[in-house]
Amino acid sequence: YHRPYRSIQRQPATMPKNKRIRRSDPTAASSAPYSLSDKSSSNNNDASSSRNKPEGASNLVAPNTSLGQHFLKNPAVVTAIVAKAGLKSTDTVLEIGPGTGNMTIPLLQQSKNVVAIEYDTRMVREVLKRVEGTSSERKLKVIQGDAIKTRFPFFDVCVANVPYQISSALVFKLLSHRPMFRCAVMMFQEEFALRLTARPGEALYCRLSVNCQLLAKVDQLMKVGRNNFRPPPKVESRVVRIELRNPPPPVNFTEWDGMVS
Repeated sequence: YHRPYRSIQRQPATMPKNKRIRRSDPTAASSAPYSLSDKSSSNNNDASSSRNKPEGASNLVAPNTSLGQHFLKNPAVVTAIVAKAGLKSTDTVLEIGPGTGNMTIPLLQQSKNVVAIEYDTRMVREVLKRVEGTSSERKLKVIQGDAIKTRFPFFDVCVANVPYQISSALVFKLLSHRPMFRCAVMMFQEEFALRLTARPGEALYCRLSVNCQLLAKVDQLMKVGRNNFRPPPKVESRVVRIELRNPPPPVNFTEWDGMVS
């Protein structure tokens, strides 16, 4: 039996001190890409049993809330978000923070391929386990690293359940990304999402509002209650769609951003 090659890249990332992987950890491969075949024999037994489960089956993994992890657990919300992305069978999807893969599976089913960027090494292993031995295995590429520091590959659509800590930096990175992508469908904390579409004179209008509306068209798509997540966050969330203006406005963004800061 020959296992198909899985293309995975590992990006350098500075892990919090209490989350560093020790060299003695049998799952740590400091200089090698992530591969399920590198696990211990007991983990191989777990992977073997996972192949007998339906595609997308998953065990519960504890979220790390210090990294802003709140897993979307409601399948109906997942389905709605994927539908809002308007995927084509020829699309390459960039997913930021796949977590346990609850949204990754339907994205794989409706697109050509998915490139996922995940900071947490536990989630890298978990999302790979979700597709092992399935028809989607060859379509998934996982990059372990910080999404803000990682160079984005080419993609048509970006889909993400975004941790609050990187929301602003991620939006600005997408606004300046080239070549242009078709759209980004992203879930943010409600107040942040509303800032993206705030108008002059409104309480939430800020630098983020100015820059985002200058460079992109932003639509509020849906509100997502806190009980749809594990664990529930302290605030409600919203899903927005961001479409870059094409052609872009004839301004030097760096100079413009300096004026409105």
